[in-house]
Amino acid sequence: MALVGSYTRGMPKLWDSTIESHRRAVRDAVLDAAAALVAEHGLRSVTMSQIAQAAGVGRATLYKYFQDVESILTAWHGRQITGHLEYLAEIRDRGGDAAGRLEAVLEAYALISRESGGHDSTEPAPLLHRDEQVGRAQQQVREMIADLLREATDAGAVRDDAAPEELAAYCLHALTAASSLPSAAAVRRLVTVTMDGLRPRADRSPVLPVTWREEGCSSVVTAVIDGRRRLAAARLAASTAVDGGADDECRQ
Repeated sequence: MALVGSYTRGMPKLWDSTIESHRRAVRDAVLDAAAALVAEHGLRSVTMSQIAQAAGVGRATLYKYFQDVESILTAWHGRQITGHLEYLAEIRDRGGDAAGRLEAVLEAYALISRESGGHDSTEPAPLLHRDEQVGRAQQQVREMIADLLREATDAGAVRDDAAPEELAAYCLHALTAASSLPSAAAVRRLVTVTMDGLRPRADRSPVLPVTWREEGCSSVVTAVIDGRRRLAAARLAASTAVDGGADDECRQ
């Protein structure tokens, strides 16, 4: 009896692990199926029955996991966000100096923005972007970039006339343009321009002086103007690449 009791007490842990693995597999299959159907047919044309059939599960099983299509897409978006954050953290933790890792993170973020930012009529952009997960993710990215900026500033590779948090906001604002750029090469040029606005003044081209009456704001305004000028240059370069830069794209 003691042996039997010991055996049965050991079963639940193994059983729980098997059930959890099965649930993850079902959940992933549902999320993948829903995303594919929405991309093909549009949000309003997709039903729970279609998702269940595409995922290879019964409708009753599907409703045990999700109550409607919107909840499925919210979960899918959360999985995408988590994957992006893990990828950015992996790049941040690679070897090299702070400025190099900062540029690598900015480039990865910009490329992600380009890949996911070109919303069309079939993608539920309003639904996904009102999700509170987006706000939390943006805050994590901002903090990640601010930490790298702080490290690069201490190394003398980034300007020290504005707080790292302010420069991080500048970076994220500048890189929103990546979503409308025509190619990965254009995104990399945008990142180069953004990095140029972060360098110490001695390493940058001169800019016009700015008069600002509020104490402590002149450095931020200078950074913004630097960034806007370099952003305009990047957009001009991207436009040039579209009109006559086919050879350049092939080399990329």
